[in-house]
Amino acid sequence: MKIKNLILPALVAAAPLFYSCGEQTTDVVESGTYQGVIQEVEPEKTEIYVKTDDDKTLELYFTENTTLTHQGQTVPFEHLKEGGRVEVQVEKVGNRLDPIAVTILE
Repeated sequence: MKIKNLILPALVAAAPLFYSCGEQTTDVVESGTYQGVIQEVEPEKTEIYVKTDDDKTLELYFTENTTLTHQGQTVPFEHLKEGGRVEVQVEKVGNRLDPIAVTILE
């Protein structure tokens, strides 16, 4: 009976740890241009996660003003692939990063 009394509080205390395991940890950086690799693409949200060369993870929601190019040509969002190398120009707005331009490098 004592073990039951210990297990439930332990599970309740550990719940936030399990909940956070599925979420991306992201960083907010200063406005500028960064290069990195796409870790995740979420087409339904027009969102990407980019791991930069300096080990930051950027969460970027495309806006109607975001330009996406490859070899000098404008391309649709569907051209973004996990593992692809990109250069992103971002603007820091509070704790959010707005992608101004995304260039597919490979």
